[in-house]
Amino acid sequence: MKNEEAKFVLHAYRPNGADAGDATFCAALEQAKQDPALEKWFLAQQAFDRAMCAKLGGVTPPENLRASILAGVKVSQPPRAGATWWRSPVPMALAASLALLLAVGIAFWPATVSAEQIAAFAISDTMHQSHEGKEGPEAVELQAMLSQADRRLGGGVPIDFAALRANGCRTVRFEGHDLLEVCFKREGKWFHCYVARAADFPQLAAKLAPSFTDHEGASAAAWSDGRHIFVVASKAGREAIQRLI
Repeated sequence: MKNEEAKFVLHAYRPNGADAGDATFCAALEQAKQDPALEKWFLAQQAFDRAMCAKLGGVTPPENLRASILAGVKVSQPPRAGATWWRSPVPMALAASLALLLAVGIAFWPATVSAEQIAAFAISDTMHQSHEGKEGPEAVELQAMLSQADRRLGGGVPIDFAALRANGCRTVRFEGHDLLEVCFKREGKWFHCYVARAADFPQLAAKLAPSFTDHEGASAAAWSDGRHIFVVASKAGREAIQRLI
């Protein structure tokens, strides 16, 4: 089997592994194991398919989509004399295809993120995830700055986002973008500071004044200095976070 033939077969392989025991795919899967280039393509294809499934899983199709598709494929029934052009199979099939493309487009349209959403994400990450990260000089310097008792964070903190991501901070993903996290301590309490680039969430950054969210027994504050978005989460409570800002 050649790679092009294997790709043709593997395009139909479902990303949930349901086809692993199907003899139809055995030769193509074996070919992918033997050829590094084909294996790399297959892994990328599976990742793309999983992303598509996740996005399409959240799409609610138009109520009449199924009926429109069925109407479009009834090619065995020629249109009645005098029927309008748009009731013929080809236009109806095209209309159904456009409806599906519209649904996919909506699924991939950038979502508008609220302060409450990013704060709730920070709280959930604070409460449920491990916070081990690199100890690069940039992270150590930022941690020391955030820990200063008289340092107020509301006006912003000097950040080199690229350097921190490369050499110093734990990175998490939120809505398809990187957030950098560094932990620091004040008054004997731990706080978790998350930093995002304002350019990744322009609508949020443009109107984000300090706002507070309480969730899961913890609190968080979110604000922007125009270049970055900051979220500080802690189990220490809202008043402790207010004193930081």
